[in-house]
Amino acid sequence: MQTTKIEWTDKTWNPVTGCTKYSAGCAHCYAEVMSRRLQAMGQKKYVNGFQLSLHEENLSEPFGWKGRHTIFVCSMSDLFHEDVPFSFINQVMETIRLTPQHRYQLLTKRAERMAEYFSRQSIPENVWLGVTVESATVKHRIDVLRNLEASVRFLSCEPLLESLDQMDLTNIDWVIVGGESGFKARPMREEWVLQIQAQAEQQNVAFFFKQWGTWGSDGIKRSKHANGKALKGRIFQAMPA
Repeated sequence: MQTTKIEWTDKTWNPVTGCTKYSAGCAHCYAEVMSRRLQAMGQKKYVNGFQLSLHEENLSEPFGWKGRHTIFVCSMSDLFHEDVPFSFINQVMETIRLTPQHRYQLLTKRAERMAEYFSRQSIPENVWLGVTVESATVKHRIDVLRNLEASVRFLSCEPLLESLDQMDLTNIDWVIVGGESGFKARPMREEWVLQIQAQAEQQNVAFFFKQWGTWGSDGIKRSKHANGKALKGRIFQAMPA
């Protein structure tokens, strides 16, 4: 079990690690940087660096976790990557079904493959499904997600790279927004965030602002800790009902 600094969850579980770039949000992937760092440190799980790897030995981890946790699945990969066999995803889902005390957050950029998988399998009640929507060009992922019968459906607009303009949030329960971090981070503009916040409020969707990242609301580059997570002087970190 790994604790995490990701503010909208409390644990991570990585039966899959490694990935390949899929859309604009992947350009400066934090998981790739971290995987290579862990590889250099000699961690056995990351011997392959950021090459996609399945870890059957980690499938049973949640059975030993005491208490109730909100668990982000595959924070170091994408469970619905095209090279992860459905048979392996079945094993992940079996662990999820057998640990109903936990709730599991599955976030993907590969919305169509997730929908293909769940066209054949039921969605466990303790699963939250999410898609990353970092730019207007991938808003079609929202349409795929809204048609899946998950207990919670959420969007991660992180890193937010441009205005998402008008959004239909029908059947969406939660929207997370955040800016990019790191030396090569791309800036996020305040008006893009406020536009999403206003639409979430109008459509009765919980809004969670995670962070500014490397670029502040004033357009100045500094540490993400210095830039903080206040939006117009307030913290907005609502969770879905």
